[in-house]
Parts: sequence; C-alpha cells; structure tokens
Amino acid sequence: MTAANEASQKKPGDAVALPRGPAMKNRFMLAPLTNMQSNPDGTLHDDEYNWLVRRAGGGFALTMTCAAHVQRSGQGFPGQLGIFSDDHLPGLTRLADGVRAAGSLSSVQLQHSGQRAVRELGGEPVAPVAVAETGARALTTDEVRRLRDDFIAAAVRAEKAGFDGVELHGAHGYLLCHFLDVANTREDGYGGALEDRARLLWEIIDGVRAATKPSFQLGVRLSPERYGIDLGEARVLASQLMTSGKIDYLDMSLWSVFKEPEDRAWAGRRLIDLFTGLPRGNTRLGVAGKIMNGATVQACLDAGADFVLVGRGAIIHHDFPRRVIADPGFAALPLPVSRAHLAAEGLGPKFIDYMATGWKGFVESEAA
Repeated sequence: MTAANEASQKKPGDAVALPRGPAMKNRFMLAPLTNMQSNPDGTLHDDEYNWLVRRAGGGFALTMTCAAHVQRSGQGFPGQLGIFSDDHLPGLTRLADGVRAAGSLSSVQLQHSGQRAVRELGGEPVAPVAVAETGARALTTDEVRRLRDDFIAAAVRAEKAGFDGVELHGAHGYLLCHFLDVANTREDGYGGALEDRARLLWEIIDGVRAATKPSFQLGVRLSPERYGIDLGEARVLASQLMTSGKIDYLDMSLWSVFKEPEDRAWAGRRLIDLFTGLPRGNTRLGVAGKIMNGATVQACLDAGADFVLVGRGAIIHHDFPRRVIADPGFAALPLPVSRAHLAAEGLGPKFIDYMATGWKGFVESEAA
C-alpha cells in the first residue's frame, strides 16, 4: 500500500499504537492549553482537575495538561500548574488517577517560560543569550545543565504520579524553543550550529529515557516558524526526532493546519505537507492548529497525520472527539460563545475570564 493510500484509510475513531506504553483509543489528543486554574503555588485546583477529567471522559484518547513549569523561576502565567516540587505530587497523582478512570491516557507538558517568565509571580526571565527587549539574562553553562536535570526530574515526578508520559514543550518561543533560535550564538556547545542549539533538547530526551521505565511515553512539541525558527531547520530536526527511536510522538503546532509557510521560499506548499512527508519510523505525528470540525480532522489524516491535537474545539465541546467519530460532519459552535456555555462545558471562572480577555472574539461580551 502506498503512503497516500495508507493515509486515505485513516479514520478519526481508529486506535493508534504508540512505540511505548498503551495505544491511543482514537486519533484525538487534547492540546496543552493555558487555563490559569491552578493554585498560586502550582498545586492542582479543583477547576483544573474538572476541566481535564471532563475532556478525558469526552473521548480524548490522550489528555494533556497545560504547560507545567519545571523550575519555580520558570513560571510564565498566573495559575500555572507546577511540577518542580514533590509538593505537587498529591494533586498530580489525583489528576492522573482521574484521567485514567475517565478512560484516557495522560501526559504532562513540561515547560520553562524562559524570557517570558514573570517576575511578579516569582519567575526570572532567562534565555540562551541576553535579550535587551525583555531584560532576560543569559544562562550560565551550569544553569543550562541544571535546567536539563530539572526537566528530567519533572518527568520522573510525572511518572511517580501515575501519568503515562510527558511532552517536552519545544515550541512558541519558550525556553527550549529559544535554544533552537538561529540567534542563539552560545559558544559552550549549546549554541551556534543546529546540532548544538538542539543539544539541550536531545540531552533531556536521553535523560528522560534513562530515568523512566521502558513503557513511559515521551513526546515533543515543535513550532516550525516564528520565534527565530528556520523552517528548513525545523524539518531537519523533526525528521531526526521521528527517526531517532527515542520519542513516541511529535506534536507539530502549525497555528492553522493548512496555512502556507511564512517563509516565501516555501510558497505554494502547505505547512502540514512539509512535515507529513518526512520519514518518521515508528514515531507518530500529530498536528494542531484551528481544528474545529470533522472535515478538518479527516483532511489532516488524509494529508498523512497520525492524529490531531484539538484546543479551541475542545474548549467549546468537552466531547469533541465523540461527536466527530459519531458524525464526520460535526462542527463546533461558531464563535463567540457565551460564558454560560463555557461554564457548562467545565471551564472554571478564571479560565473563562482568560478566554474572554486573551482570545479576541471567543467569548460573548457581557452586554451581548
């Protein structure tokens, strides 16, 4: 069977075997979504628990947390889930148990906000090289190695809590992504050529693999453009990751799954096709970006993706996967939606406020 024919046979309700651990029961993964609902110290709040467990029960094969910071100084937004201390273990364990009981695999997204760490929340803006615009200072080599070790320790903590795996957040300009920036000119082996700019990511991957059980699942999120990322280099790194045998899935955050690249050297091609066409070995490839209906889900699978990550659609409908599997023509409610609808779908007040203020046009105005 050709690759094109194989892609055309994929259906949203199909199970997806992963190289390690249990299979996904369908082709839907909950995208990691900032939601502002944890306690100020990073411990789990009931609102975050309810939001995630509701999605797990709504049919998502793998339910992923928001970005959870691996160092206290790496916090980038209020109410961020923490995984930098054993003090977080009781809540994390409760969450892993709840997601499993609802019928879903579970993953914690591991992150450090880097230059976007917020001082008022106890964060410290840091970067591979100093950034005058944000006041971020450059990390020392010892601090880079501590960062590596803290990512690995957070993965071990997630495993101890009972999660099926973790995802490394290497996208959207956060610290791991910032190391991949072409402007990273460090001279200590963690900057310069792509091989060196990606060294930290590979060291974390190797460390997680060495410190966790063989069935522990490991994913990586990349964004292929903006934030100083060269698209050609992103394709090289994506191919290396997928063929390395070291990760279970690659999560490509494409902003909008069928957009053209911003780099006009790639004009006339869809961004998704630049990644689904790469060799991937046994690694599964997922895509994210404005997936709001069943037709787009199927189009992503037809383009060669193994699964989709759903964010906006999952906010509007906790059971988005179940609805699409039952009705390929299903489409999420048009925006804006009411606060009452979001509350009924399991979002807490802080999450609804964030959607109203941070996502233009998502929530109806109070006057409406």
